[in-house]
Amino acid sequence: MKLCKFSEPGYQNLVETLVNRSSMDLFTEDETVRKILNDVKEKGDEAVLRLTHQFDRHALPLEKIRVTSDEIKAAYKEINQEELDALGEAAKRIRLFHERQKQDSWTYQEDGIVLGQLVKPLEIVGIYVPGGKASYPSSVLMNAIPAKVAGVKRIVMCSPFPEGQTRPHVLVAADLAGVTEIYKIGGAQAVAAMAFGTGTIPRVDKIVGPGNIFVALAKRLVFGIVDIDMIAGPSEILIVADHSANPSYVAADLLSQAEHDEDAVPILLTPDEALAENVKKELEKQVKALNKRNIAEISLRNNGYLLVTESLQDAVDMANKIAPEHLELALEKPEEWAKKVQNAGAIFLGHYTPEAMGDYLAGPNHVLPTSGTARFSSPLGVYDFIKRTSLISYTREALQNCGKTVQLLAEMEDLGGHANSVKLRLDGPEKKS
Repeated sequence: MKLCKFSEPGYQNLVETLVNRSSMDLFTEDETVRKILNDVKEKGDEAVLRLTHQFDRHALPLEKIRVTSDEIKAAYKEINQEELDALGEAAKRIRLFHERQKQDSWTYQEDGIVLGQLVKPLEIVGIYVPGGKASYPSSVLMNAIPAKVAGVKRIVMCSPFPEGQTRPHVLVAADLAGVTEIYKIGGAQAVAAMAFGTGTIPRVDKIVGPGNIFVALAKRLVFGIVDIDMIAGPSEILIVADHSANPSYVAADLLSQAEHDEDAVPILLTPDEALAENVKKELEKQVKALNKRNIAEISLRNNGYLLVTESLQDAVDMANKIAPEHLELALEKPEEWAKKVQNAGAIFLGHYTPEAMGDYLAGPNHVLPTSGTARFSSPLGVYDFIKRTSLISYTREALQNCGKTVQLLAEMEDLGGHANSVKLRLDGPEKKS
């Protein structure tokens, strides 16, 4: 992991590298994904089954593509009570947090005019849950529960079952979260199926959930046909720490992201050089005990940074430029410094709030903007599963009061039809019922 002090040559270049990092090369497999999308669009179920056999090594007959109620019941029997309780507790906390995000329709009136906004849930949403390398029940909960809270009636989930393996924790999480139907397909073909619809899999209004580069590319290419949440990049954590931080805690939290995948980005910013040195030693010690040591070591070597800043203010300013997915403030007074944070997906305050709490149990969503997009994006939430429709109503008197102004504005743009639609109503007799 690279350790660099603000006074050393190359420091500013490292900072620029972090600020201008990109999530992934979204053109690497562009043509491959286009072919998959077109294949599914044209051939529907037949293409989905063929591609699932090719990529997931799973020869599914069409009647087996959807998870049955018996399979979900069997999944409950495959996990122990302690695991079920943990999933239930996580679901409860996630639901409680997202209930506070619900929005209501509203109107107001003035001088014969009624204006407002109708807030309605989307009708059908697609959730993609990755599963090629591991099982992610937390991803199911975080994507499905906000949709359920928003009032979405039909929640479709697609997830790969490589070589036909069952993933009971994922199926139980889907049942707890209120997913209405589950299909055993993954990759770009799953995105295509949800975007275009097949004979079996319904067309959805929006697709959410992370995935590999093929899934990310597919989501990007179908955006506009359906809505999507975001293009998810590698996981990242940035820790701003001062003299009060425990180096073993900081190292552990950096590793919690480094173990995600080789492209994960773990960063420490601190004005305390001794802390940075001690964190580096802790990383070298703790990484040896990880089950995913090889992955974490590549992440630390290629994308890990320990930067010694000139001051704590400089560290926070740099964090705002980097706009990380996860921002930990391992500080003596984290609440005060949190007020200065402008760009971050989620902020974790103090020495006893590891990022892992946000991944699983705290309640706020762990689907967060990556690769600097926290500058303009927000975590996934209930607001991602609703749509807003404007309401406008004028009485005849209200139209008379401002119709001339509308005519003038329309004429400025040389749109006589617009102007005439108002003029006819102003000049003509009042319509009798």
